[in-house]
Amino acid sequence: MSFRKQKILLKSPDQVDKMEASAEVLASVFLQIRKLVCPGVTTGTIDEAIETLIRDAGCIPSFKGYHGFPGSACISVNEEVVHGIPGNRVLLEGDIVGIDAGVIKDGWHSDSAETLPVGSIDPETAKLLKTTEESLNLAIAAIEPGKRLSVIGAAVEDHAHANGYSVVETLVGHGIGRNLHEDPQVPNFRCYTMPDPVLEAGMVLAIEPMINSGTKRVITAKDEWTILTQDNRLSAHFEHTVAIMEDGVRVLTRRPSCIAGL
Repeated sequence: MSFRKQKILLKSPDQVDKMEASAEVLASVFLQIRKLVCPGVTTGTIDEAIETLIRDAGCIPSFKGYHGFPGSACISVNEEVVHGIPGNRVLLEGDIVGIDAGVIKDGWHSDSAETLPVGSIDPETAKLLKTTEESLNLAIAAIEPGKRLSVIGAAVEDHAHANGYSVVETLVGHGIGRNLHEDPQVPNFRCYTMPDPVLEAGMVLAIEPMINSGTKRVITAKDEWTILTQDNRLSAHFEHTVAIMEDGVRVLTRRPSCIAGL
């Protein structure tokens, strides 16, 4: 990754409220779609349900057609890190499935992801999911106006490494607003080749740790979208859209954990 100048678009409190309205729709979609994730369902069926829920709420799927992406959600199974194309793949007992989706409401985007167990999963897999969600929560807790953006990546990296996992470094989080992807780029690791701006009120960030059970190295599948772990070991992905306010941090896509019972 090379250094480039970033232009960060700060949001007013009223604009954050509009983004939160988008995020509330997205959080509701995730809560409803969890009921559909079970052995025997296809990733395409999940994607169709997500699109229906978003459009029934009077909103637009952020991902549909974005740079040519064919789905309304990225659905990634097991060794697939992110950007999985939904289709005929059938989920099996013991799989994990990462669902990443976005909503446009009144011109404002929200973006979130979670990795769910399919039926019962083994303790080691459960630990990966828990660690990844914990790393996201620790990153959010580290945010404070006046600190540097790098506190986010440091929190994720430290927690992942302490639990014996690696952090994907070729993909990062991002700012978000009227565009799905805005500055700043938000690394999930200590990065010395990217800008490290001061965190300030009005920043809205999509923070999304991607944590692998094995190597941090990834490859791109033949479909030119799906990102896979190089060693075919499992990967987990959690993401929230977060606004920095004068009085603290607001998690716009907040919802109960999908893995609380593991």
